[in-house]
Amino acid sequence: MESRNFPQPDARLALLHDWLAGLPPHLGLVPDTLRPASSDASFRRYFRLDTNNGTVIVMDAPPEREDCRPFVHVAGRLSETGLHVPEVLAQDLSQGFLLLSDLGSHTFFQALSKGVDEAALQILYRPALHSLARMQQARCDDLPAYDAARLLDELSVFREWYVEKHHDATLSAAEETALAEVFATLTADNAAQPTVLVHRDFHSPNLMVPGTEGAEPGIIDFQDAVAGPITYDIASLSMDARHTWEEDRQLDWTIRYWEMARAAGLPVGQDFAAFHRAYEWMSLQRNLRILGVFVRLSLRDGKHHYLDHIPRVNAYVRQVAGRYGAFRPLMRLLDRLDGVQPLNPLEPR
Repeated sequence: MESRNFPQPDARLALLHDWLAGLPPHLGLVPDTLRPASSDASFRRYFRLDTNNGTVIVMDAPPEREDCRPFVHVAGRLSETGLHVPEVLAQDLSQGFLLLSDLGSHTFFQALSKGVDEAALQILYRPALHSLARMQQARCDDLPAYDAARLLDELSVFREWYVEKHHDATLSAAEETALAEVFATLTADNAAQPTVLVHRDFHSPNLMVPGTEGAEPGIIDFQDAVAGPITYDIASLSMDARHTWEEDRQLDWTIRYWEMARAAGLPVGQDFAAFHRAYEWMSLQRNLRILGVFVRLSLRDGKHHYLDHIPRVNAYVRQVAGRYGAFRPLMRLLDRLDGVQPLNPLEPR
């Protein structure tokens, strides 16, 4: 079956239409209104569908590539805390289809792209900080561990994709040793932080503008949640890979979050300076990984628009690495790489 909204033949779309046609009438679905809503960096894609009472979202996650079960599990866990997350209205895990409540059509990122004044910015982000502190109070004992081994393994994308493929650079023996020491220092410190539920991408593309001004945002794309370092998600928000925030803004939001977290009884410590240092080191780890992931999305998956964000993420990396003596070898490597013209992924190698 082929829809006017999808000019190319699409086998999964036919399966999706068949599934929707078999759902209970009380859902009030209007199948002919199915249209693209968004996609992400994975193999998942999303559609919007009209109903008799509004709209819903359909997730298409090919089961050979994606697993819907973590989304359903984490959605339930977050809902228990009162967070604004999609309700699962219907599911077919074997085919990889979910029918979800619609949290709105505008993300924070879309709002920021159109321009937001200071007052509107605070109206958006202060409730988001409250949501983050609330989210970190959710149970996470049955989520995958974001431990030192996993943190270290994830940093391999920086070397393979950002250093070797993006910059076509080869590390010297001394650089190999120095980078390994930097990675070991980072992962040991970050893994020692208190453990909470970590969204992993708590930033502007995954926060939905609420229908009521000043309300907490809708939260999406949480299926990769883990049990990990408490500073990870505030680092995601304050050093947003899709939107540049200057240091004064980062500091303001980090302080506000820390105060909210302390009031909620979360283990953030009594010394903000110590918390801020831990937050910066966590942001460095995250952003090194993102540099590699964004290059991989371009070179391997043909999603070249992710390269547009490389300068921003590189600036975040330099902001932190340049502040601490432990990361001087990393700064020297970045200086060398920045003197090399990155390869154009659209040109033959």
